[in-house]
Amino acid sequence: MSADALELPLDVAVTRPILEQIANKWTVLILSVLCTQPARFNDLKRRLDGITHKALSDALKRLERNGLISRRILPTQPVGVEYTITALGASLREPFAALYSWSLANGTKLAEAQRAYDESRRHMGFEDEI
Repeated sequence: MSADALELPLDVAVTRPILEQIANKWTVLILSVLCTQPARFNDLKRRLDGITHKALSDALKRLERNGLISRRILPTQPVGVEYTITALGASLREPFAALYSWSLANGTKLAEAQRAYDESRRHMGFEDEI
């Protein structure tokens, strides 16, 4: 390991439950949207292409339970709900932005590695596993 590499103790018992709450695709994307401004449910659903109603609802409940977002009932007809990122949720902005930037910069490399892996598995006769 290089001298400037960050050395962290691997405390799985402590970090795993936390990472399970924050390190999934919808959490990262929802908090990234809410970092810029509060949003209503349907606005979030429109901006998060591919998320189902249930997945968004479940994720928002989990994020609220974990103190990463807050929920405010709007005095509209019909009643609306607006979600806002909390200070705790906003503290994830920098690491999520880094992860997002890394994804943009390395997505092509990942796709190339996947193709190469799949091709090597095909040549070895493992088509069923691809």
